[in-house]
Amino acid sequence: MRLNDAVPKKGSRKSRRRVGRGIAAGQGASCGFGMRGQKSRSGTGTKPGFEGGQMPLYRRVPKLKHFTVINPRRYTTINVSKLASLPANAEVTLESLLEQGLLTASNQGPLKVLGNGEINVALNVKAAAFSASAKEKIEAVGGSCEVIEAKA
Repeated sequence: MRLNDAVPKKGSRKSRRRVGRGIAAGQGASCGFGMRGQKSRSGTGTKPGFEGGQMPLYRRVPKLKHFTVINPRRYTTINVSKLASLPANAEVTLESLLEQGLLTASNQGPLKVLGNGEINVALNVKAAAFSASAKEKIEAVGGSCEVIEAKA
């Protein structure tokens, strides 16, 4: 293999089109750009993605990050550290927490228990959702976690 052997494959390279050299050359006068209009003028023409003034596709579709969730799940949240003040073997529901004053607002959706803090009493917790750490902490002290269907 020598340097003069490294040549492009036959037929892969074409000579450039010489336009504007008379009718007989095939691309004379208007050079294949037609008669008039934006695309026949000198310069680059329109930018990529231009749709004639219509809102282009790249501006019509939402961006890749940070889509707004149309119907987000909303929960009334409580941490296990707040549940530690309850008596042992108590049944914990959204209604019982509202009665005891541990929660103030119930219109935020069904109950979700989060795992921030420590708990040392066994409780029977009934909620719509549990974080993994909350479920682990409640069951570690002998409590139970029961997932109930959220009321629509």
